[in-house]
Amino acid sequence: MSSAYEEVPLSELLDQLEHDGAVVGFTAGLLAGLVRPGDIGTGQEALREALPWVSFLPDDDAEAFLRELVDVTREATASDDLAPVAVLLAQWHHTAEVYADPALHALIIHEPEGDFGATPLPETTE
Repeated sequence: MSSAYEEVPLSELLDQLEHDGAVVGFTAGLLAGLVRPGDIGTGQEALREALPWVSFLPDDDAEAFLRELVDVTREATASDDLAPVAVLLAQWHHTAEVYADPALHALIIHEPEGDFGATPLPETTE
């Protein structure tokens, strides 16, 4: 029986990373091909299919997300660091969650009324 944590030779891990990078590079190119100036609708449809929560975003935000996703994915592929893509996806997902909840959205977009007074200085320890 094999373990989920079995030892894998470093060369196999490096090969897998190279293959993963090729797939991500292809995906970035495919996304870029879907996002044509003046015709971003196809890209937005594909994005909504892949990430259903995008449908909660207003159209302008969905377009901004798609363009940012293409740019960040290209940059991440070039630098072999996919972490920025994961961060971007999480940030936009949280934005969609705010739009999906009318009460939360109202809390966030409205300025608080009144003055909350002076902010006390932090205590110092010397």
